[in-house]
Amino acid sequence: MVVTSLRRAAGGESGADMVRKTVTAGDGRTWEVSRQIDWSPPAVGDEFEHDVDGGRGAVVMVICALIVFGVFIVAWPVLAQSRVHVPLGYWFLALVIVGFFPVRWYLRRPWTIVAETDGHYGPDAGQERWVGNIRGIGRAQEEMRVVVLSLRQRGTPGHADSPLQPQS
Repeated sequence: MVVTSLRRAAGGESGADMVRKTVTAGDGRTWEVSRQIDWSPPAVGDEFEHDVDGGRGAVVMVICALIVFGVFIVAWPVLAQSRVHVPLGYWFLALVIVGFFPVRWYLRRPWTIVAETDGHYGPDAGQERWVGNIRGIGRAQEEMRVVVLSLRQRGTPGHADSPLQPQS
């Protein structure tokens, strides 16, 4: 019998939404698979001393730039209202320009997928924790589906091309 539950929890250190699924694997162990957005990528190896926070500071900077750009785009035609006819295409182009980068930025954020179990399978089956990073919300959703399917069928979250690796 396979039992799956899904819950969305506000949480974590970043306050971002986290998606969690509880899956009973084919071997009887209960796994919790979660996905959470990473607002700033972790520093790794040589990059540690040169890590530049691309998280909330970048969000504030992008929003401020968009506000300034938006004020300019709206103020120019309004101030020159009597002299300039502004075509509808201008407004559409302005909307595309203003919306492109924030949408792209959000859709390409890195996500962390974690699959963990307490064991409870046998005397030599202890806790397991598998962690992987995926870039993009669509790929993260798909990888989470693949991990859940792998757990149901094979009892392990890893597969041949999996970004998830066991942690000790």
